[in-house]
Amino acid sequence: MSETNDTDVSEFVFLGLSTSRPIQNFILSLSTVFYVAIVLGNTLVVLTVAFDPHLHFPMYFLLGNLSFIDLCLSTLTVPKMISDLYSGHNTISFHGCVFQMFVLHVLGGSEMVVLIAMAWDRYVAICKPLHYLTIMNPRTCLLLLSGAWVIGFLHSVVQLAFVIHLRFCGPNQIDSFYCDLPRFIKLSCKDSYRMEFMVAANSGIISIGTFFLLIVSYIFILFTVWKHSSGDLSKALSTLSAHISVVVLFFGPCIFVYMWPFPTVPVDKFLAILDFMITPILNPAIYTLRNKDMKVAMRKLSDQLLRFRKMS
Repeated sequence: MSETNDTDVSEFVFLGLSTSRPIQNFILSLSTVFYVAIVLGNTLVVLTVAFDPHLHFPMYFLLGNLSFIDLCLSTLTVPKMISDLYSGHNTISFHGCVFQMFVLHVLGGSEMVVLIAMAWDRYVAICKPLHYLTIMNPRTCLLLLSGAWVIGFLHSVVQLAFVIHLRFCGPNQIDSFYCDLPRFIKLSCKDSYRMEFMVAANSGIISIGTFFLLIVSYIFILFTVWKHSSGDLSKALSTLSAHISVVVLFFGPCIFVYMWPFPTVPVDKFLAILDFMITPILNPAIYTLRNKDMKVAMRKLSDQLLRFRKMS
């Protein structure tokens, strides 16, 4: 990190989503509502899984951690965007930008592994139900979660190792509302083509590989269910459709941003909104509205919180 002090740029300026003040006010109102919904929805999922003993199963354990990561991803970017829209002060320090990118890739890498763990959990539950609790025991769940955070951390370190020694001498404007590697690298004084290729190879290929691994695993699960009992296929498809929706919503923007050879700023901004504001809202809805146990547990927790509030 010491070599980053050689740069001439001490801060970056976000150009945001629009230069029109009425549109900015609309985005400010909408993003505030969305962020409140993200915080309430994902926090409720995390608390429900944590405090309801009936949900102390691997599937809900992984779901709670997915909600926690989604909450952190949104908190990393959306409050800063709301603050910038409100104050008009759209800057971030050089080291703040690097820190945001680092945490972003830690969380993104961790979420990829959590989604793989959730696919494995569904495979065991559907294809090997008699051995489910033996295979997906608490030790295995903790190992999967620890592995997710370790892999996310290593992924982020490798990403930043490519760019940490770049020198920036201007311009310092990022045409977005947050820092990410593709835009960051383009502002370097040096020819960034090779660096962009390495970053795309790291994040893009990992995203595509993980995405296809998950899709193939879901197809394999459905094929196995159809082979053994065609009557259970509709039930398995109903269960897995939620997981497939989450996978597409998460990996679609990642693959486009890192691998699409003809990037366009409006599309990139839309995908960023999808990643940080839409998907974190949809995840709790997709998993909870389709799950009877989660709905019952969340209703109980809400009633307990209301009773506690009245008593206090």
